[in-house]
Amino acid sequence: MTRRKVTANISLTLDGRYSGPGGPADMGAIIPYATTEVARNHMNRIWEHATTALLGRLNAEGFLGFWPTVAQDENADPRDRGYAKWLVDTEKVVLSTTLTEAPWEHTRIVNAPAADIVTELKTTGDGDILVNSSASIIKPLLAADLLDRLYLIICPEIAGGGQRLFDDGLPPSKWTLAHQETGELGEIALVYDRTR
Repeated sequence: MTRRKVTANISLTLDGRYSGPGGPADMGAIIPYATTEVARNHMNRIWEHATTALLGRLNAEGFLGFWPTVAQDENADPRDRGYAKWLVDTEKVVLSTTLTEAPWEHTRIVNAPAADIVTELKTTGDGDILVNSSASIIKPLLAADLLDRLYLIICPEIAGGGQRLFDDGLPPSKWTLAHQETGELGEIALVYDRTR
């Protein structure tokens, strides 16, 4: 087995939610902190060692509508553009039970449990496997204790409802703080490594 790390990136509110009470598209407590200096620096950090992006269908389709245009926009923030170019060019694995063809280049669709896919990906290739803001993948990987690093942005708002990342019933695990940075709006970028 190769030494590929499995990493995950997600933004959360103070009450641990990745979306608000209005449903999956309710990002009102997250969006104000997505383009801060700290968030953009954090974005550079998440992909610098990654060679595979692992996405759920919703994120794959949403990202397709946004990031390719950023990759071509010479006026975009260089950090946004760097991430966008990486995402367009890197290997993407999209977990979906409904997609039948890949939504963009360098992409394969897989209909299998996240833990099985990650276990398979870890046996081939080099570089980190980044689960990019897809809670539908992060949750089962936490449950299977397959994540090696968590990249979190903590947004200083309480959503008061919505979907939580850390559900009851997860196996206990210990994490070591590898990096932290606080932004002017009170957002905190955190990097935690799994202690094994």
